[in-house]
Amino acid sequence: MIEKKRILVVDDEPLIRDVLVEMLESYGYECESASDGFEALAKIKLGFDLVMTDLMMPKMDGFEIIQRLRSNPETRDLPIIVVTAMTGKEERLKAIDTGANDFIAKPIDNAEVQIRVASLMRMKEIQDAIKRHKEELEKIVQQRTEVLRKTLDEMVEAQRKTYEAYLDTIQKLAVAAEYKDEGTAEHIHRIALYSECIAKALKLSPHEVEIIRHASPMHDVGKIGIPDGILLKPGHLDKEEWEVMQQHTTIGARILHGSRSELLQAGETIALAHHEKWDGSGYPQGLKNEKIPLFGRIVAVVDVFDALTTKRPYKKAFSNEESFKIIRSGREQHFDPQIVDIFFKNIDEILQIQESYRDKPKKVEFDLDKIRY
Repeated sequence: MIEKKRILVVDDEPLIRDVLVEMLESYGYECESASDGFEALAKIKLGFDLVMTDLMMPKMDGFEIIQRLRSNPETRDLPIIVVTAMTGKEERLKAIDTGANDFIAKPIDNAEVQIRVASLMRMKEIQDAIKRHKEELEKIVQQRTEVLRKTLDEMVEAQRKTYEAYLDTIQKLAVAAEYKDEGTAEHIHRIALYSECIAKALKLSPHEVEIIRHASPMHDVGKIGIPDGILLKPGHLDKEEWEVMQQHTTIGARILHGSRSELLQAGETIALAHHEKWDGSGYPQGLKNEKIPLFGRIVAVVDVFDALTTKRPYKKAFSNEESFKIIRSGREQHFDPQIVDIFFKNIDEILQIQESYRDKPKKVEFDLDKIRY
């Protein structure tokens, strides 16, 4: 069943109200009437499709009724026909400016009322259809947005878990490379945190800091390919054994080569470059100064420091004081001088990291070229 359209008739003259209501009901509309603006504004809450109002009324005239209806979001688009004996141009323009949609002059003409009301009703139907369509679209957009947001949340969580698993796999790879050494997990954790400390002090971007933190533990992944007899030999390595030992840099680079992962690419760079020396006397490529990748220069310093201050199968740990002397003596020969300076400027943080895993060292003689770091 189609609902009848509802019209509110506002006029202070009972005869005019009755005539209009009877006429409109004969067209099939459902009507309510109000004798003044106060009654009209109260009854408007009942819901109407069109308002027909006189202009000249006591207490509250038609102009104010129109103005109040247009200022209310619920009735802002409600069609309004002014039914008035005022035919002057000024009054008509004022009514239009206030918000009226159309005029019907008194005395009322039956055909004119029917045509003008039907026209505005069609306009109202179109407006209502547009509103419904807009509301339906907004509802669909909201539903799809909620689904999309949920999907994105699930995707982010899946990516986060994948990334965490990825980092865990990288760490396990690094642990496997040094599995025969004592304190392996502690070693790679210290290297990661030492490298992060230096990278932050160098004002690298947060992304670069994260990359070196997670890539630096892979620096010795190539030790997987070094025979245990050489890797764990308690004494000094002879020339042939040392040449084999040095191959862990290129082995590590080959293991990590070819990945699209930025982390593994950084790991490859570090594995290949962390034994290069500032003066060009390092291996495997004999790179010099800033031709050595920055990540390699950072890890070169912290790896030597950690190797010196920790116990290995073939040596005891050096004290921090002795290790500091070695690091300083290697400035501008073994190490990038800027990295060395930053290392010592941040030594308190370095020592805090060390303290969590530190072995108590005994004083021993040292030879840096024979330390297998």
